[in-house]
Amino acid sequence: MKSPRKLIMAAPVFFLLTLHTLASSGYGNWPDTRHSNGHACIGCVLVVSMIEQLTQVHNSTVQISMERLCSYLPEKLFLKTTCYLVVHIFGPDITKLFRADMNADVVCHTLEFCKQDPGQPLCHLYPLPKEAWTFTLEKARQIVKRSPALTYSRSGAGICSLPFLAKICQKIKLSIQNSVPFKDADSDKYSDFPTLRGFYWRGRDCNDSNKMAYPGRRPDNWDSYQDSNCNGIWGVDPKDGIPYEKKFCEGSQPRGVILLGDSAGAHFHIPPDWITASQMSLKSFLNLPIALTNELDWPQLSGTTGFLYSTSRIKENSIYLRLRKRNHCNHRDYQNISKNGASSQNLERFIESLSRNQLLDYPAIVIYAMIGNDVCSGNIDPLPEMTTPEKLYSKVMQTLQYLDSHLPNDSHVILYGLPDGRFLWDHLHDRYHPLGQLNKDVTYAHFYSFLNCLQVSPCHGWMSSNKTLRTLTSERAEQLSKTLKKIATSQKFTNFDLFYLDFDFQEITEEWQRRGGQPWQLIEPVDGFHPNEVVLQLLADHFWKKMQHQWPHVLGKENPFNPQIEQVFGDQGGH
Repeated sequence: MKSPRKLIMAAPVFFLLTLHTLASSGYGNWPDTRHSNGHACIGCVLVVSMIEQLTQVHNSTVQISMERLCSYLPEKLFLKTTCYLVVHIFGPDITKLFRADMNADVVCHTLEFCKQDPGQPLCHLYPLPKEAWTFTLEKARQIVKRSPALTYSRSGAGICSLPFLAKICQKIKLSIQNSVPFKDADSDKYSDFPTLRGFYWRGRDCNDSNKMAYPGRRPDNWDSYQDSNCNGIWGVDPKDGIPYEKKFCEGSQPRGVILLGDSAGAHFHIPPDWITASQMSLKSFLNLPIALTNELDWPQLSGTTGFLYSTSRIKENSIYLRLRKRNHCNHRDYQNISKNGASSQNLERFIESLSRNQLLDYPAIVIYAMIGNDVCSGNIDPLPEMTTPEKLYSKVMQTLQYLDSHLPNDSHVILYGLPDGRFLWDHLHDRYHPLGQLNKDVTYAHFYSFLNCLQVSPCHGWMSSNKTLRTLTSERAEQLSKTLKKIATSQKFTNFDLFYLDFDFQEITEEWQRRGGQPWQLIEPVDGFHPNEVVLQLLADHFWKKMQHQWPHVLGKENPFNPQIEQVFGDQGGH
């Protein structure tokens, strides 16, 4: 039996995993030790803030608020159990510090989840105490001077340090790093399990014991006896002896869609009610286990590969759903090869997870959309970290050469430019962040400053009060977009044609305003950085119209047999 003390020591880190990912979203899922203190600090401040605000909303004690928060969490992934363990360890100290009128910043510095290194600025989310910071912090430390809880926060122990979890943690880590399914019995890069890079990310495997059956392949013997391409169309029509796949799909120009993207393409999203005390309920966290095992990404609702219909109350749908509607033979043929923190400079680490066989598979539409991380970092001075046009050119050419050696002939590749991220500061800086709405004390300007101070901002260059820095970041983004356009207009490849599209955020904003919306509603409210589901769907609509008007051959034909496919195969096995 494992040591209960080790389990308890691991608990706080596991509980904060959800909120750590917010800070690490711009860097990838497994942040290096350089930023681990920053992630722990953000996680602590967010959780303590939630507890403090729950006491206000429900007019309850701190202890009851902590237990209320735990009661909202699901049992899956030990979330509820872990929460109660955290409350058992840290609850008494948090209660004492709140009674002394200490805010979340002071609590987390006192419990040593936040640290101010010598010579470094003090990082805080809320307004500083009226008394001097050093005096306030020393007073707080005296309150918890002999607390055993400090042992746990200082230990830095993670859940994966436990011997019986080390092996599975390593497998999950490698799965996420390499962007391949955690559960994949036949090693064909497709899975019948939804998360951990499963079919939420790429079409569901219809036979996980046969590596020659997967979405996107040309049918084996017209799928007379089994479904080899997982599109739900197989067997022989008893009326004339013709295989259904041949009857309904031959000559219809089937094709899949593949996204090479970053956290925006994966649809990074933290629901606001996760951290907003006035909105929290038992329903708030129902999707938390799914979100955690998807790296806080929601590819099933993304603009390119989403297969679930939009929750944003707009009629537009993903590029994949449009391709499927156009030709039901495209069913399940989607791959979201996106990664939090991805850029042109690190795509080579996971592009090999792309699945396309030149001889056996159908062509594909590949969308290259590294829209932020080539100019974004959390460093104090982000300018030296930005990708230069020369480096971008070299890496993109390397990517295109890789695609040319793996994509079937008649494929298509679209390069997306970078947006102008000055939109973020211009429309958000003076608005209240979800954590600041209750007491009108935290704006996005405060939130951005906190992330920048900790050096864990998804994009210091744009999420900054420094107008010169914001302008320089946009200028570099424009240079990189011009480089991508130059590549698209000057380079030729054997197995695909190449196009360029602007990421026209201004056009998206104007369309949203015509529908009665406000610009600030287009950004994820919790992180204040990522485009939300509305943007992703409107961007898909912009893409589709552009293809229809200028390059209709990219989309393939409309299949006249779609009604017959529905009549015989219904929803084709779903997604």
